[in-house]
Amino acid sequence: MTIRPLIASLALLTPLPALAQSCGGSFGSFVQGLADEAVQRGHSPATVQSFFASVAQDPKVIAADRQQGVFQLDFTTFARRLISQNRIQNGAAKAGQYASTFNTIEQRYGVPRGILLAFWAFETDYGGFQGDFNTLNALVTLSHDCRRPSLFRPQVFAALELYEKGDFSPTSTTGAWAGEIGQVQMLPGDILKNGVDGDGDGHVRLKTSAPDALMSGANMLRSLGWRPNEPWLQEVRVPDQMDWSRTGLNHSMTAREWAQMGVQPRSGQWQASNLPASILLPQGRKGPAFLAYPNYSVLFEWNKSFVYVMTAAYFATRLSGAPVFDPGNPDPALSSEQMVSLQRKLTAMGYDVGAIDGILGKLTRESVQAVQQRLGLPADAWPTRDLLNRL
Repeated sequence: MTIRPLIASLALLTPLPALAQSCGGSFGSFVQGLADEAVQRGHSPATVQSFFASVAQDPKVIAADRQQGVFQLDFTTFARRLISQNRIQNGAAKAGQYASTFNTIEQRYGVPRGILLAFWAFETDYGGFQGDFNTLNALVTLSHDCRRPSLFRPQVFAALELYEKGDFSPTSTTGAWAGEIGQVQMLPGDILKNGVDGDGDGHVRLKTSAPDALMSGANMLRSLGWRPNEPWLQEVRVPDQMDWSRTGLNHSMTAREWAQMGVQPRSGQWQASNLPASILLPQGRKGPAFLAYPNYSVLFEWNKSFVYVMTAAYFATRLSGAPVFDPGNPDPALSSEQMVSLQRKLTAMGYDVGAIDGILGKLTRESVQAVQQRLGLPADAWPTRDLLNRL
């Protein structure tokens, strides 16, 4: 699309309210508003004109945003889908190929290679497929869409700054549908803030340089609160009977205190007996069980999905030598339709489940646990058909 010449319009510009033209309306007018704001922010009119000249709305981006059904899968199914023997073998190969990079990362940022390998694998299959959506089109399309404009609008201006640095092309930079770029999929704002020139060529290029991508990812995790030389997740065995209401990310005790309740490592020793940690039961008390240390919560800043973070954190332990998890024998998961019905019932009862989307996220889990306590059921935060019927 074409933006009207900005230089001729400068005299007409007046300061815009902070939320002016935040989303919706004519796409052309919306883009012009972004361009006007960019000039007000101090960017060269000629640069802004060049940056926005080719931008176009992409309906495929909106379609992708509305179709994230994979996050409705339970942990075991999701983990088996994402973790293959090939990915494990490739992870070991990449760890060897970039051993010096990982050594530097662990010394400088305190982020273990297993964590970075897991995200590298899940995000782009170790850089093999980084997405083919035009990044600027994706960011502007999602900014114009009124579902999450506050997330994506700032990323447009961050991309403009990268363009001025020579590290972004409005026409050829591609990535994921949500605007993430490179081998570990980072948004432009994160690249500006945390990008690291890992290979020493004077640029931060996450698409073509694995050292740049890995070091930038590690720097971002550190900035988000990653605690060096501390664990993140450990598989445990839980007793048949315990106070299940004390499980979940909203409750924590030290590993030593959990041991007093009968919780034990499934293999090896406690990784950190004095750190606060939470028992996670991704499929209830009859399924797999994990102890999540403080670093685990940092991973939610990378991706908000519980099942994704759970799987990535577990895969990182596998890549670090942990055994395959014990799936147990959990009660069957609710279908997406049943989960929507459950969320509606919980909302009607006054519980906050967040969006009614059929996904068992953090707020829905906490609501399930609360209503289980209210009904005198084992409060393990795993919704069953029996619970749905009782409601």
